[in-house]
Amino acid sequence: MANGKLQIAKERLQLYREAEKQVLLAQSYSIAGRSLTRANLSEIRATIKELEAEVSALETRGTARRPVYHVCPLDN
Repeated sequence: MANGKLQIAKERLQLYREAEKQVLLAQSYSIAGRSLTRANLSEIRATIKELEAEVSALETRGTARRPVYHVCPLDN
């Protein structure tokens, strides 16, 4: 299940990076009297940071080691 979420997060991250690239190349343009303005660059960058954190968390989720405690009962 987590592996599927990781794959989806990685795909979304790639799409947002591509969107950032497109916005950087041309934020807005006009053709034949019609204009197009791309998405807000700051929103794209904020989402990229969120997705990078999500991918990182999903990648390390299964690798983190939990502490082991040993209990020795004592007789009084």
